[in-house]
Amino acid sequence: MIRLLLTSSALTLIAACATPAAQIMPDETRPFIAASQAEEIIERPVEIVSVAEALPLPGQLKPVSGALAGQTEKDQEPAPPIAPEAAIEQGRKSALIEPSVDGYVNAIQIYPFTEGALYRLYASPGQVSDIALQSGEQLVSVSAGDTVRWVVGDTVSGAGPTARAHVLVKPISAGIHTNLMIATDRRVYHLELESTGDGYMAALSWRYPQDDLMDRMARNERALSREDSTVGTGVTLEGMDFNYALSGDRPDWAPLRVFDDGRQVFIQMPDDIATHDLPPLFVLGERGKAELVNYRVKSNYYIVDRLFRAAELRLGEKKQTVVRITKTGKRSGFAALFGG
Repeated sequence: MIRLLLTSSALTLIAACATPAAQIMPDETRPFIAASQAEEIIERPVEIVSVAEALPLPGQLKPVSGALAGQTEKDQEPAPPIAPEAAIEQGRKSALIEPSVDGYVNAIQIYPFTEGALYRLYASPGQVSDIALQSGEQLVSVSAGDTVRWVVGDTVSGAGPTARAHVLVKPISAGIHTNLMIATDRRVYHLELESTGDGYMAALSWRYPQDDLMDRMARNERALSREDSTVGTGVTLEGMDFNYALSGDRPDWAPLRVFDDGRQVFIQMPDDIATHDLPPLFVLGERGKAELVNYRVKSNYYIVDRLFRAAELRLGEKKQTVVRITKTGKRSGFAALFGG
């Protein structure tokens, strides 16, 4: 079974390939390779339960002891003011994210990226620590608070769209610390650097939950767009029957092609059918009596969930425009494939 996109462009492309054999000059130096059917992997949309929102860092969560005790907002005493220096230090400490055992993948500490967070990097004299950015992210600038006792450089690994920028840091002695700001074309990173003599972090990088969510939403849009433009799935070439003839009037909205897969009948209308009034479809019974039939319109196709021997598309009231669709006998060759 293969998936067939029933669009006029696809069928036109196949028709364009139907060149007479006399015009095809085979290359004797290259062997012919038989074509084989390949099953197409269908990308399905997934359900997104919630959108990621920026949350306070662990050190910034506020207690709710007053509310738990049943106090109202009026009963709670306002917090005493603190000095600006203390507020700055408290904000810095609450935004600081330390490395954890669970965050390690091999020797790389992977932090979840959060806007405004401070990420700790422990370095050691004589050792280089690697700060790896996201693939495809372009480095704009790197600024360190102490460029005398800290050596800071950058490099790139990979090439093309998968190229990855790296910032390398190395202290010249233990017991020193500074901060580092990395600006890229996508975001800004803030790091706290501390030099120790006991150990160091070989590398750190980030994972990006918001980017993963945006990528998933984009995949959903592509999958939904693909489903909207796909008329049918699970259709085999062997089961398609183009033995239908058109007669009667020839309006601008007349069908281009009619075929079935043994279960459903597909009536391909012109691409600009949306600019016309859609004619209703009637199936003609054994005595020629017109009966309404269940069908649906998808893209520029009428899809009828049953087979019929004859049907009519009618538009108008007193003077109707009628296009008759009639099932004919079997044909062979390209006429059977393209309805010619």
